[in-house]
Amino acid sequence: MAENEPLPRRRRLLILAICCMSLLIVSLDVTALNVALPELGRELDADVSGLQWTIDVYTVVLASFLMLSGSMADRVGRRRVFRVGLVIFTSGSVLCALAPGLGWLIAFRAAQAIGGSMLNPVAMSIITNTFTDRRELARAIGAWGGVVGISMAIGPIVGGALVHSFGWRAIFWLNLPIGLAALILTTRYVPESRAPRPRRLDPVGQLLVITLLGSLTFGIIEGGRNGWTSPLLIGGLAVAVAALAGLMWYEPRRREPLVELDFFRGVPFSGAFVIAIAAFAALAGFLFLNTLYLQDERGLSPLEAGLCLLPMAGTTLVFSPLSGQLIGLIGPRGPLVVAGLAIATSGVLLSDIDADTSLALLFTGYVIFGVGFGLVNAPITHTAVTGMPRSQAGVAAGIASTGRQVGSALGVAVVGTVLAAGSRTAGWWVIACCGGLVLLLGALTTGARARRTTARACARLPAEGQP
Repeated sequence: MAENEPLPRRRRLLILAICCMSLLIVSLDVTALNVALPELGRELDADVSGLQWTIDVYTVVLASFLMLSGSMADRVGRRRVFRVGLVIFTSGSVLCALAPGLGWLIAFRAAQAIGGSMLNPVAMSIITNTFTDRRELARAIGAWGGVVGISMAIGPIVGGALVHSFGWRAIFWLNLPIGLAALILTTRYVPESRAPRPRRLDPVGQLLVITLLGSLTFGIIEGGRNGWTSPLLIGGLAVAVAALAGLMWYEPRRREPLVELDFFRGVPFSGAFVIAIAAFAALAGFLFLNTLYLQDERGLSPLEAGLCLLPMAGTTLVFSPLSGQLIGLIGPRGPLVVAGLAIATSGVLLSDIDADTSLALLFTGYVIFGVGFGLVNAPITHTAVTGMPRSQAGVAAGIASTGRQVGSALGVAVVGTVLAAGSRTAGWWVIACCGGLVLLLGALTTGARARRTTARACARLPAEGQP
C-alpha cells in the first residue's frame, strides 16, 4: 500500500491498538514498580534514595530522549524507530528481571528507558498521521489519553499481584510477551511514514536536555537528603538553570532545533506542558507516598496495598474515556478545571492520615484523586497536539510526553525527599499544590484567545517542504 494512500478503518483501529499496547507497557513500568519498592529495598538493601533512583532513572532517561526519538522518527521513519524501541525496551526489561544488585537494576532501567523513549512520541506521531479526519483523530487521541490514565492507574494493582505471586522481578518479565507481540504486529500492519523533509540532528541541544533533567533530579534526590541548603542540592539546581539558559539561547539559533521553542509561543501548548508536569508529579508522589504508607505503616502485603488502590484505579478507568468524550462536547477547559480541583482536594484530605485512619476516609481520598487523574490526561494530549503541523507531529508529541516524564521524576524526587526528611504531611501538600496548578492553568490556557496564539506560533514554523 502506498505511503499516502488512506488506510481502511479496521486497519487504522488496529494501528491505534498496537500503539496503545506500546504505551501500556511503558506506562505500567512507571507505576507497577512502586508497589514492589519495600520488597525490592529489602532484597537489594536499598535506602529511600536508592528506591527513588529505581523509579527516577527510568523517567529521567525517558524524558531526556523523547524529543530526540520523535524528531528521529520523523526523519528516518516512524515504524523503523518504533520497532527499534520495542527491541531495546523488551531486552532492557529482561535485563532488569535478571539484575543481581541495585546498581545493575538502575543501569538496566536506564537502558530500558532509552527503548521506551522511542515508543510513546513515535506512537503518537503514527496515530496523528494515520487518522487524517479531524473528528477521528480527536477520538483516537482521546483513546490514547485514556490508556495513559488507565495504565498508570492499574500499574499498582498489577504490580501488587505479580509481587505477591512471583516477586518483584515478574513485573519486568511481563513486558517480554507484550513487547514481542507488539513487535510482530508492528512489522505486519503498521506502514512506514516520515516527515516530508528530514530534520537535522542537534547533539548540543540533546546534551543540554540531559544535563538539565539529570542535574535537577540528582540535586533534589541526593542533595535533599542533607537538607534544602546542601551544596549538592544548590549545585544541581545551578547546573540545571545553566542548562536551561543554554537551551533558550542556543535552540532558537538553530534552523532545526531539538526543542522547538516556537511551540511554546502557543499558550495552550505551554499550558498543556506545565499541566502534564504538575499532574504526573501529583500521581508519582501519590503512588510513592501510598506504597510506603500502606506497607510500612499499615503493615499490608504488596497485593493488599495494590488492592487498596483499586478505588483510585477504578475511578480512573471510568473517567479516562469519559474525559475524551467531554472534550468533544465541551472542550478541554471543563475536564481540566475539575481534574485540578479533585487532585487538590484529595491532597488536602489525605494530608493528616496515619496508621489508624479509617478506610472510608482513605478510599474517599483515593476516589477523588482517581477522578482528577482520569480527567486530566486526554485534555493534555488533545491540547498539545491539536493545531500543530503534521510534519512535526513527532517533535510536538515528544515535547508533550517529556512533560509527563519530567513530572513523574520530579514527583518522586520532591515527595521522596520530603518523606525522607520525616514529613509525610508536607508530601501531601505538594500534591495539593500540583492540583491547584492544574486548575489554574486549565482555566487560563484553554480559551479562544489562548487558542489564537497557537495559530500565530505555527505561522512562525517552517512550512512543509521548506528549510
